[in-house]
Amino acid sequence: MRSLFFCSLLLLCVANTFSQHAVSQKLDALFSNVFNPAEPGGAVLIVKNGTVIYKNAFGVADLNTKKKITTQSLFNVGSISKTFVAYGILNLAKEGKLSLDDDIEKYFPGFKNPALAKQVKIYNLLTHTSGLPDNRHPYDDSIFYLTANDAQNWAPIMQNDTLEFAPGTHWNYSNPAFNGLALIIEKITGKKWQDYITALIYKPSGMKHSTITDGAHPENGVTHGYIIDGNGKWAERDYGEEPTFCAAGNGGIWSSVEELWKYEQAIQRCTFLDSTWINKSRTVYPMPGWKDTTAPFMGLSWFIYGEGRDKFIGHTGSQGGFISDYVWLPGNQIFYVLLCNTPKPILDIRKEVLDLVEEHN
Repeated sequence: MRSLFFCSLLLLCVANTFSQHAVSQKLDALFSNVFNPAEPGGAVLIVKNGTVIYKNAFGVADLNTKKKITTQSLFNVGSISKTFVAYGILNLAKEGKLSLDDDIEKYFPGFKNPALAKQVKIYNLLTHTSGLPDNRHPYDDSIFYLTANDAQNWAPIMQNDTLEFAPGTHWNYSNPAFNGLALIIEKITGKKWQDYITALIYKPSGMKHSTITDGAHPENGVTHGYIIDGNGKWAERDYGEEPTFCAAGNGGIWSSVEELWKYEQAIQRCTFLDSTWINKSRTVYPMPGWKDTTAPFMGLSWFIYGEGRDKFIGHTGSQGGFISDYVWLPGNQIFYVLLCNTPKPILDIRKEVLDLVEEHN
């Protein structure tokens, strides 16, 4: 009986090895069709049941040096950054230093219309339900916005006279909301929000190489973002070319696929925040006055769809030449992250990748 058991176990291990090899080959083929090795590209990492089943990198990080992308290369992750800012806010709420029900006039008394600010709560900023119009015009005033920081990107919002809708009744994606949230962290802690997040999240999560925009974009040690211009040539699009790149609260995190997996593990293990607040962040936030035709789908910064085995938690990011996709499927125990330094059809790629992984697992 013992021999039969060990033979069965061996056959199972061999079958799993062949299955993983098959999916790796198919994923290599998929991404080789997406990325050209001599052009800007991307890095990908996939986890199943807590084990990395695939990681690879394609293309170049810098067209001038021809340095190759690796799974440790740092990319600007765009709006995935918002989840880091959100956890900073939630930690302050856990410590009793703010309430998600605080109105924002408490932190920004300089609003042109104070009555408007008193209607908007911190949770509205976290869930894109504030109704605050984005009245900036970054491409009309691109010189200013090339170097404008969080405060300078938030300042125009404080000049609004009216709301697009009553807070908590509808949804409209807002980048400046997270510039405002970053400033709230600074007002409460007396520290740069970048330093606060580094201590709160990066260090305990083991994200030793990840950085956060704080002024000029670093010339070395990170990938550069690129687009193809109107003449069919590669053009760099990051700090110095893309407006609002210095507005770090909405998109200032620089990380790798390997270190974003460390971030996800830290979230799941409640390393930097307790389970009550982690669960709250990844549960659709209740909106009693909701009037939209689409049901609420926002956690506290996370996009959340479906239930049970079909539950999806994630965020995408896009800024300048960078585009990214971060997905956690708790029902299937699949984590997937793709970081690119040139725009790619990330939602189409995601579907192909997840179909392949589920087919072989």
